[in-house]
Parts: sequence; C-alpha cells; structure tokens
Amino acid sequence: MRSNPPVHTKILRKSGFSLVELLTVIAIISILMTVSIVGLNGMAGGKGVSTAVSTSEAVFEEARSLAIGKRTSAAVLVSVQDPRNRDTYLRRMVVAYKEIDPVTNEQKSDWVLASRGATLPDKVYYSTDLSKRNHKNGSGSLDRITLSNVKREYSGEYYIYEFNSEGICTTPGASFVVGTGTLPIGERHPKTVASAKRDFGGFVIWRNGATSIFRDPSQILTHGDVSKF
Repeated sequence: MRSNPPVHTKILRKSGFSLVELLTVIAIISILMTVSIVGLNGMAGGKGVSTAVSTSEAVFEEARSLAIGKRTSAAVLVSVQDPRNRDTYLRRMVVAYKEIDPVTNEQKSDWVLASRGATLPDKVYYSTDLSKRNHKNGSGSLDRITLSNVKREYSGEYYIYEFNSEGICTTPGASFVVGTGTLPIGERHPKTVASAKRDFGGFVIWRNGATSIFRDPSQILTHGDVSKF
C-alpha cells in the first residue's frame, strides 16, 4: 500500500518595515520638504524683486515723460507716511507734478498727483539705507517732501526723485534699491530674512533719465547694511 508523501507546509513571513526604517523614511521626507520650501521662498522673493524693479522703471519713465509733456517738474515719490500701514509704507510709489500758473506761466509750489501710482509686491520694500543720492560713493540721502493738498490717504512724507521740464534728473547718479524682507510691528526699517540676505535689486538713474539695472548684488551691497533696509 502506497502512502502519500507528507505535506510540508511553509510558514510564510509577512514582509514589512521596521519602526526604525519608517522613522528614517519620515526623516528623509521632512528634510526634502524643508529644502523645497526654502527654495520656493527664495524663488518667490527673487521674482518679487524682479517685478518690483520692472514696475519701478516704468514709473520713472512715466514721470520723465510727464515732465517733458507738460514742460514742468515731475517726480517719483516713495511713501514714508505711516510705518503702521504695511500696504503703503516704503511700498507705494506715485507720480506727481507741479502745475503751471496760466497767468504768470510759472510753476506753482504744490505737487499734484498725476496717477494712483503703483505698489511694490508683497514683502518687497524700498531700501532707505541702500538707496543713495550718490550711489558711486555710497553717500547722501534722498530729499523728502510732504504732500498736503491731496486726498488724505496720500498725504504725508515721501522720498523724491525729480525731473525738470526737459526730462533731466536733478539727482543724477542716485540709486533706487528694493529688497525682500519683513516689517516687524513698531519698526521703521524692514529687516532681511536669513534666506534673503542678498535678495536686492534696483538701478541708478542718470542725468538723461536713463536707468542702469544692477546685475550683481555686490553693486548694491558695497555701501550698506544688509541686515536692514
């Protein structure tokens, strides 16, 4: 009588990950996510500065064209009205001009707003520390004026870049610099964040109104403190 061979049963082990392996994978994912977020923030900051520079150049060209067209003084004004207003402080730019008196044919003393202007992108601010009257020497502060005979939301102090009736810049060699940063409550100067220490851009305005964009951060940061604006 033939007996059937014994059936050998195999004990199947369930495959899986150990706790150590899972923790290792989670740690790697966390590191990759952190690196990605930092990279995206840097890209966003750089894009904001580039947009700000392009927008600002257009505003300067608008002011110069207005001066020539109306044969009077025109200017780009940068708001330093109220540090508590983060929508406008060191972010709002407007174009203004001086009207001509029809009787005397002389310029009036008050500035008149020509347009609603433009606002720099979020977290991008005008740098009062790096913008110089004479950028080559890193010296001199831009003049300030006060707008009074305008709508209340526009009244207050502004930095001024002026063009005469021939479209000539009255402060040739002055620089216009913007950067990415944050504005803590109660502070008058925005501060750079660790990941954006060199995230600045801008240009120099020449006598004929032409602008020269800074192609390298070293052209901007030579004469200033990059920890604040």
